[in-house]
Amino acid sequence: MELDGKVAVVTGGTRGVGAGIARSLAHAGADVVVCARRPPDEPVPGAAYAPLDVRDADAVRHFFTALPRLDLLVNNAGGTPHRPLTHADARRHARVIELNLLAPLTVSLAAHAHLERAGGSIVMIGSVSGSRPSPGSAAYGAAKAGLEHLARSMAVEWAPRVRVNTLVVGMVRTDLTHLHYGGEDGVEAVARTVPLGRLALPADVGGAVVFLASDAARYISGASLLLHGGGERPAFLDAATADKET
Repeated sequence: MELDGKVAVVTGGTRGVGAGIARSLAHAGADVVVCARRPPDEPVPGAAYAPLDVRDADAVRHFFTALPRLDLLVNNAGGTPHRPLTHADARRHARVIELNLLAPLTVSLAAHAHLERAGGSIVMIGSVSGSRPSPGSAAYGAAKAGLEHLARSMAVEWAPRVRVNTLVVGMVRTDLTHLHYGGEDGVEAVARTVPLGRLALPADVGGAVVFLASDAARYISGASLLLHGGGERPAFLDAATADKET
């Protein structure tokens, strides 16, 4: 799964999951550019930084026009605060959809000509939130569901020159994990709900991206690869057996 000589762009690649993806791609031999609105607090080893707001269509087109080559695009930029639907108006929720769905479309369109010439690929960073109820992040879940569908349609329209896949990511341990799950006790409690017994690490996500970008996945397109440690234990199992525990 070597990527020697390949050029990769990772949006939102300056911290957390994006930085983990960038590190893994660089370790596999790729020349990596990470894009974000702000530079990383610490340089990402093996990656160059370029300022870019993926919601700015003109800036995105200018950025990709200036690139000499592109073999891999990782649409990672995204996210959302915890926000119940009735706690904001539709315009605020639309901003979440803009970042997590419309921006990847904008970026992919700008990168298409490069990727078609190179016979390259796109990896969308999806979420399990796109396939289950997401209270507190409903707009985000809807956007991620749309992103997965967009990837499948792209895979058909842009074949055979460009492969497009989605990495459907579950809970990941990053420097911001405490904002979602509380302190260490909360993180450990959440980790116990995962069949593999822990949250993913950014390197786990990065390794899966390397696979999807490599020749080992040359016949994989339009696929959704689940990276969630086995998923979530069904709540009814605990409810049904609670009175039988000793």
